[in-house]
Amino acid sequence: MRVSLVVLALAVLAAGCGSERNTLDRLWRASGQAVALTPGTSDYGSGDVRISFLVITNHGRPISRPTADVWVARSRDAVPFARTVARLEPIGAPGGYADPDAQSLYVAHLRIPGPGRYWVLARPVGGNTRIGGIHDLQVKARSATPAVGARAYPSQTPTLGSEPVRLLTTRIPPDRALLRYSVARSLAAHKPFVLVFATPRFCTSRTCGPVVDVVDSVRRASAHGEIRFIHVEIYKDNDPAKGENRWVKEWRLPTEPWTFLVGRDGRIKAKFEGSISRDELEHAVRRLLP
Repeated sequence: MRVSLVVLALAVLAAGCGSERNTLDRLWRASGQAVALTPGTSDYGSGDVRISFLVITNHGRPISRPTADVWVARSRDAVPFARTVARLEPIGAPGGYADPDAQSLYVAHLRIPGPGRYWVLARPVGGNTRIGGIHDLQVKARSATPAVGARAYPSQTPTLGSEPVRLLTTRIPPDRALLRYSVARSLAAHKPFVLVFATPRFCTSRTCGPVVDVVDSVRRASAHGEIRFIHVEIYKDNDPAKGENRWVKEWRLPTEPWTFLVGRDGRIKAKFEGSISRDELEHAVRRLLP
């Protein structure tokens, strides 16, 4: 009996140590450099979510390895309940704007079971520098932005001829091909479209500037003439001092940039917060906007 009790006690102790070793915080602190992730997304609802982020060393240099292992836990002291792989996505388009120190970012897809505060750990794979980045996710029952499957809001967005070009875009040179159609008229005509809310000039992060370049690049490469591509700026009269314009408020955007894919039926097929790679967007357009 005494031997059985000793064996049982050792088994319980081993189970406890194994659990402790595998908490998210322990995994993070065992990563070499333990840093905070720099998030590129923040509007999360329960279910399938897309997260993007940078992993930046203590010397301020982004890590750019092809993949990163990602763990998700309910707290830093909890054992992760999910693991996936984030892939490095190049942001920007040839000839467009790019921050020389942030030309790519990691993107991962997760399933979050319900609202609450979660934690994510990412470890880039390979290389000479061992590093792990951690950050929390504030997940709500529903995201602030219109949900995938919801009807797109029929915004009377401005187009060429309705206002001077300087009030329609901050891109240099102006992206005139993205200013031809309004959201409302595209919905009325049952045309599928890609809609990007972004301000190239006043973008506030290291990675969001190229989004309009990416959308325009996908437009030029698109073989489907029925798909429309629309750019809407963020601020009234393109002046940050005047605050957000009414179209941003109509779409309930808590951040920028945002890119939406809307089908012929007027429903949102996909949405992307922050930067997006050309491959990501092209793949989504081909799959979701036939």
